[in-house]
Amino acid sequence: MAKHWADFQYEIYLNGMTGVVPRLPTDLTRLEELTERRLGPGPVGYVAGGAGDGSTLRANRAALARRRIVPRMLRDVGKRDLTVEVLGRPLPAPLALAPVGVLSIMHPDAEPAAARAAAAQGAPFILSSASSTPMERVAEAMGDAERWFQLYWGRDREVTKSFLARARTAGFSVLVVTLDTPLLSWRPRDLDQAYLPFLHGVGTANYFTDPAFLAGLAQPVHEDPNAAVLHFLGLFGDPSHTWPDLAFLREHWDGPIVLKGVLHPDDARLAADAGMDGVVVSNHGGRQVAGSVAAADALPRVAEAVGDRLTVLFDSGVRTGDDVFRALALGARAVLLGRPYVYGLGLDGQAGVEHVIRSLLAEFDLTLALSGHSTPAAISAADLVEESA
Repeated sequence: MAKHWADFQYEIYLNGMTGVVPRLPTDLTRLEELTERRLGPGPVGYVAGGAGDGSTLRANRAALARRRIVPRMLRDVGKRDLTVEVLGRPLPAPLALAPVGVLSIMHPDAEPAAARAAAAQGAPFILSSASSTPMERVAEAMGDAERWFQLYWGRDREVTKSFLARARTAGFSVLVVTLDTPLLSWRPRDLDQAYLPFLHGVGTANYFTDPAFLAGLAQPVHEDPNAAVLHFLGLFGDPSHTWPDLAFLREHWDGPIVLKGVLHPDDARLAADAGMDGVVVSNHGGRQVAGSVAAADALPRVAEAVGDRLTVLFDSGVRTGDDVFRALALGARAVLLGRPYVYGLGLDGQAGVEHVIRSLLAEFDLTLALSGHSTPAAISAADLVEESA
């Protein structure tokens, strides 16, 4: 029988009988404020901040909130099954943890803690190229659990080939290629603190352990760390990539490839034409283009354009279980969760990440049932109404 994620609420209430209450809020929208109070302005700003004046961040939330759920009554929702198949992989719920770099700035246990939490709850963990822990160590922490690798597609083809080979050897099954960050955007919260972790060698673990990267250095990293950082900065992004270049990635990766950062239906069609397997409708959580279209506003058009050809995933703005419901209704197959799990990590390590996953999926399970549905596949655009602006 499928797991009822909603049972987490009864676990909480029963624990309360012995005076135990949750260590973190169950309203996940409160985590950012709590993190702001407990962690330093540099790390918090790096995670919470957005491009420009933050208008895209706000638009992401507003676009989801504008869609209101229309519950249906007297439907049998006594047994529910949240399992979905994504890219040929059975998942216990339509959720994966989004790639977020430099997690050591939030908690010393960093990526392995988040990866173990994801594995414990059955959610795929997507490891960032810019992690503060080498991919092999993260894989070791996960055992045989589902894990995907996110690629920042840089200038050095040999490093890219090496990353892909290492990821495959380490058991990462899906390649998620981030397209929207060939350059870092104008991010005032980071700029005002002059805070960029990479300059201190944080978030460079995959590079500093890579034979192809190390071959480009005159001296070992420990002998000249500044030179290593400068070499990293010189190859990290490449604004000259175009659609035909995807053939190189397909040549060196034999599993599913998903393109992250797609907002225009024509780009989604180009992805399908290039033989890709999926897209993530995302504006990088509002971190790249100030004034960008909200991800939830872009999602229906992309899903309509390629939903029959590609797996459509979604991120940017997801904070609650009802946000997951909305994203599925707008055409996503599953959602990637970013900032909330990072706040959970910063506040309580692995346990904090597990709390976030379980809270989000309990709320989604309850929203699904109370809206008259027993499976994610039953949700459609007809379950939403859009408030006028």
